[in-house]
Amino acid sequence: MTERAADAHARITREIAQEKAVTLGRAGERLEAALAILADLAAAHASARNAAARAELAAEYEQAWRGAESARQTLLIQREAVGLRHHRDVDRQFPRPARRLT
Repeated sequence: MTERAADAHARITREIAQEKAVTLGRAGERLEAALAILADLAAAHASARNAAARAELAAEYEQAWRGAESARQTLLIQREAVGLRHHRDVDRQFPRPARRLT
């Protein structure tokens, strides 16, 4: 490989690594935002004064939970794409909330 080709290859490899890092960061931000929505819905559910409001908030929570679960899977896939195979750090940083409100 010529020096010019090696330089081009190194530059492209750096760009790919940067894009993977940016994508991984965005996936983490999306999961964090989804978990914040769940926390807000859980708090609203806990302070709701009537059964109808609690039922509506519980339904919203379940839908938001599915979105958060999707965001979690996306983050795990992105981590695996950059070679991070163990996800204990994700579980510690972003604990999985309850599936349903009681």
